Amino acid sequence: MRLADATGTQKHLSYCTNVHEAEDLDGILRQLDTYAVPVRERLGTDVLGLGLWLPAPVAAGLASDLAARQALKSALTSRGLEVVTLNGFPYQAFHAPVVKHAVYQPDWTTPQRMAYTVNLGVILADLLPDDAAYGSISTLPLAWRDPWDAARAAACRRALAELAAELHRLPRRIRVAFEPEPGCIVETTQEAVALLGEADTSVLGVCLDLAHLACAWEEPIEALARLREAGLPVVKAQVSAALASADPEADRAVLGEYAEPRFLHQTRGPHGFKTDDLDEALATRGADAQPWRVHFHVPLHQAPAPPLTSTVGVLVEALGALVQLSDCAHFDVETYTWGVLPSTARPRDPAELAAGIASELFFARAQLTALGLTPLPGVPS
Repeated sequence: MRLADATGTQKHLSYCTNVHEAEDLDGILRQLDTYAVPVRERLGTDVLGLGLWLPAPVAAGLASDLAARQALKSALTSRGLEVVTLNGFPYQAFHAPVVKHAVYQPDWTTPQRMAYTVNLGVILADLLPDDAAYGSISTLPLAWRDPWDAARAAACRRALAELAAELHRLPRRIRVAFEPEPGCIVETTQEAVALLGEADTSVLGVCLDLAHLACAWEEPIEALARLREAGLPVVKAQVSAALASADPEADRAVLGEYAEPRFLHQTRGPHGFKTDDLDEALATRGADAQPWRVHFHVPLHQAPAPPLTSTVGVLVEALGALVQLSDCAHFDVETYTWGVLPSTARPRDPAELAAGIASELFFARAQLTALGLTPLPGVPS
């Protein structure tokens, strides 16, 4: 879906397809008919934006085959779908029974991560609508924090320079956005400035995931002002909300329903409490009393079962800061955890999942229009 600000600059709202399980191109095409087209129809819009996720083997095949890229573009267009952004964080097997720390591999010290991201750039250059100002690719924030040393830091600096050079060779403007995440080398906007501030910001910048921002207990206006002062652009925002508990000791039983084996759910408190997963946090009985925010992306439009809440308030404040303090044009709803929600909240079939995604997009669009963005033709008011 497209919106415009007061100057007429286009903003793109999409949803990320990493919520769907597919490891080959045929499976990805089936996703379009099973989920994306029904979502578009529910929204009543002629064109729906996708934040497309392509596993590394699929990306390698498409990058080496112009006809296949053209066929994918045609398949998208015929279904009323468009792509201005790709999610290049998960490399492959994102819906394996256990993902956890594997999602950070290969990292930016490896040639595999470079090759994957460059392949995505080649693909996106051909998928972009003709009138798109740029395409974006979100990626991991360099690496998980351990192991880390001077040699790995130097490898990442070399990779950033090489990546920028590769992006400048593409026929369209493609920008790569590094996504701060709890537990990684770049966890906060302060670390983003410190480790990415010397990069080529014409093609490199930040992907601000709003659930991650909340879990880091950063104040959105301060965070956006920090990035702006450093000249580090927000290329893309992932519109997401984290799970929250005001009283984790009292909420222990219901929090336990979110401790699941597939994804990592880093847990953070405002006064130094931190664990790498929710089950570790739940094992810390007697810890000093403070609220928790949990890296578990929950649906934007509906609150978790009481007494738990979400960080949707941070999301709303952050969207305001993004509109006011950045030139970010890509807003991608990224609730990839629908399939691991507690059983009572989990969609029962594809139609119910499509309805949930559409509701999230309705919610996100309402927040953006309340900030003064105007839906463009094809998007109902």
